[in-house]
Amino acid sequence: MQETPEETVRRYADMLYRVALSHTGNRYDAEEAFQEAFLAYFRKNPECRDEEHRKAWLLRTVIVCSRRIRAKAHAHEALPLEEAIGETDPVLPEEEAVWSALLSLPEKYRVPLQLFFVEEMSGAEIAAALGLREAAVRKRISRGKEKLRALLKGEERIERSL
Repeated sequence: MQETPEETVRRYADMLYRVALSHTGNRYDAEEAFQEAFLAYFRKNPECRDEEHRKAWLLRTVIVCSRRIRAKAHAHEALPLEEAIGETDPVLPEEEAVWSALLSLPEKYRVPLQLFFVEEMSGAEIAAALGLREAAVRKRISRGKEKLRALLKGEERIERSL
């Protein structure tokens, strides 16, 4: 049975917004990427084999939209994490440190870590969504965790690269 557009948005909205926010660094650009991804989905109405394929299609699309928006010369300045998340979601100091460290990782590590830990996706699902081999995803998660651990211990400084 085909989902209605409202059901599709309800099912994937939070996940796609978080992915867009981690790519763009601010809520305005994240909202734009989020909206463009759903708009592209409903305009193109892609043939999805199953729910995992639909999820992967939406994730790839929101990542592409986020990259394009971030590359715009007139992209908004990044907001502090508390403001980007919203005042209704209080952020504990230790959570802010983890999020800040995660957001400072290069995209090749940040995205797989976010999809694995925050979105609770399997390695196979992440590989499908990002167009990578599962072994590459496992390696990026492993290296990303090492870099994140080093950042949180103050042993390493990584500049955010988009």
